[in-house]
Amino acid sequence: MQEDYKLVLGLEIHLHPKTQNKMFCYCDANIWQAEPNTHVCPTCLGLPGALPVPNFEAVKKTQFLGLALECNLNTTSKFDRKHYFYPDLPKGYQISQYKEPLCINGKLALTSGQVADIERIHLEEDVAKSVHEKTKTLIDFNKSGIPLVEIVTRPCFSEVEEAVDCCKKVQNIVRFLGIGDVDMEKGQMRLEANVSIRTLEMEKKNELGNYKVEIKNINSFRFLEKAVKAEYARQVEIVKSGGTVAQENRGYDEIRNRTVAQRSKEEARDYRYFPEPDIPPMLFETKYIEELRKAMPILPEQYKKKYVTEYGVPEQIASVLVDTLGLSYVAVLERAIKERYDLKKAANFLVNKLKRQTPKTEESSAKELSEDAKLFLELKNYFNTEQADTLDQTELQRVIKDMLVKNQKAVEDFKKGNQNSVQFLLGAVMKETKGRVDPVEARNLILKEIA
Repeated sequence: MQEDYKLVLGLEIHLHPKTQNKMFCYCDANIWQAEPNTHVCPTCLGLPGALPVPNFEAVKKTQFLGLALECNLNTTSKFDRKHYFYPDLPKGYQISQYKEPLCINGKLALTSGQVADIERIHLEEDVAKSVHEKTKTLIDFNKSGIPLVEIVTRPCFSEVEEAVDCCKKVQNIVRFLGIGDVDMEKGQMRLEANVSIRTLEMEKKNELGNYKVEIKNINSFRFLEKAVKAEYARQVEIVKSGGTVAQENRGYDEIRNRTVAQRSKEEARDYRYFPEPDIPPMLFETKYIEELRKAMPILPEQYKKKYVTEYGVPEQIASVLVDTLGLSYVAVLERAIKERYDLKKAANFLVNKLKRQTPKTEESSAKELSEDAKLFLELKNYFNTEQADTLDQTELQRVIKDMLVKNQKAVEDFKKGNQNSVQFLLGAVMKETKGRVDPVEARNLILKEIA
């Protein structure tokens, strides 16, 4: 039985920090949809005699991320050469970090209450992009040399859902820090999973297997979950049949929902690491690190704690706003605080996505505004024109009873276990009252009436 074997999972999260230039040269790093091989120079093409110059902006943003993930920042850090030979690696080696990365020993609290154990965060250069056309492989070197941050966790996950939660939280933190867009469709965030299994006895002794299979280049959270589950099932089948799982790199085939072999997995010694001779070690003073700490933006967990403890926003609503809806919605809430709006009502308004009509005098300008500015206009209109005319509870109860009489089928469906019927009834009440009620209060009254 599969229950006899436990999943052991570690993550490697790769992301592009948002910088003006590439990692070791002055080429424009804004390569999205650019013509192939137009953002290149002798350095990122790996031509003889070209010398690398580290991008301090990328270094600083990596250190910000390290602080956000509670890492220790090394006061001495250096770049190394990592040797391997593929068409997308022009020099025959990658400038990366091995023994002295920028950040070590961090952690990230997960929604489940577990903690992701972060081994290191290092900075390197990305490789080129291979484009396959029939029998030919073409190389676009625009991506070659783009700064690439790699977060490496220890094998601390026994549930793939927790690993997905970790990746989502990292993505959100990067956005709140303002250090990257981490758009997975643009390849700005990529995931890799190190998967193995162990017996219940090994788990009790905290023993790991003597191998790991790395699933490469996963480009969505959904694929991460599906790929890990498919690989777990494959390994269990091999072990149960008396076989040995090979240490190798594999890819995920979505159509067949299975992982496929790519190549044997290298050990660190296979890369022949040695210090990059053209880049001296980086030395960071304690004063510099303390200045970074003072300059840290507010993080998602801090926003949630503030909204719950200081403004009475329900924890679930605060989590949806900060973790799911993200930075634009938080920006709206912060403006609402400055305007002295009732933040609990503002949060309910945003979570329930009450689409208020923008005043005609502001329609034309609203088209040109950012998402958070448009949301704030809706919120402002709600407080200025509707809240003063909010229905009292007696009138609200009358409307609800009337809606229940008119929608008996929805009531019966709810009593049969269809929870979505409540949302339908709430929508009917909101429509009838033109949004002049607190949706949370209205929902509670609906449930009370049909219980």
